[in-house]
Amino acid sequence: MSNDNVRKPLISGNWKMHHNHFEAIQCLQKLAYLLTKDDYASCDVSVHPPFTDIRSVQTLIDADELKVSLGAQHCHWDDKGAFTGEVSAVFLGKLNVEYVICGHSERRELFGETDEDVAKKISAIQKNKMTPIVCVGETLAEREAGQTTNKVMGQVRSALAGRTADQVAAMVIAYEPIWAIGTGRTATSSDAQAVIGAIRAQVLESSGAKAAEAVRLQYGGSVKAANIAELMAQPDIDGALVGGASLDPAEFARIVQFRLHRS
Repeated sequence: MSNDNVRKPLISGNWKMHHNHFEAIQCLQKLAYLLTKDDYASCDVSVHPPFTDIRSVQTLIDADELKVSLGAQHCHWDDKGAFTGEVSAVFLGKLNVEYVICGHSERRELFGETDEDVAKKISAIQKNKMTPIVCVGETLAEREAGQTTNKVMGQVRSALAGRTADQVAAMVIAYEPIWAIGTGRTATSSDAQAVIGAIRAQVLESSGAKAAEAVRLQYGGSVKAANIAELMAQPDIDGALVGGASLDPAEFARIVQFRLHRS
């Protein structure tokens, strides 16, 4: 991470399994029309389309010189091999992908990804000069049982283990409470800050002050224009990983423009 980007907010749109490549192009064109140079100066913006859309989106970004960063939703940790259906971080790097989500709760919960899998993906992503967006979060049952800290900090420690301070500083960690994803329920800004502040404290303990100051911490979970300003006002929240709301260019633009809507 360059000095210019230390703690600069990052707003990321995870399109999940939505948009064919024609729809992805249209969505990005509309978003780019709505954003201004002041928006890009205030925060970084990334979009994470399905794999089938990445080349089309990359071509649009390059041809129109858009200031939006290209992201991916997932990758495999090996460079190549007999892994039918998987996509290598090497392949993504060749497409000028800048950010790769890893350990998203849907990958963990639906596809059985473990902390060990996520750690290997982080290494592959960074080896190929991209930035991992490492997702951590607890289920509703874990939250109600008072296990949020144990679950989330365990995931964070696994992601940080064996990495240099510089490697940790260049990461993004997204706290996504599983109970808030796609449900319309959002952690209160104070609850989100409490967990994200604890993540920064864990980074400080594990990797030192430099890493703790530089690492960017996002919140994800039913983020929308109506709640983004309150979330971003918290001292340790450096951005948002946006799901459904990022599929609507106008709504996503308002989220990126959160600074204009603070009271």
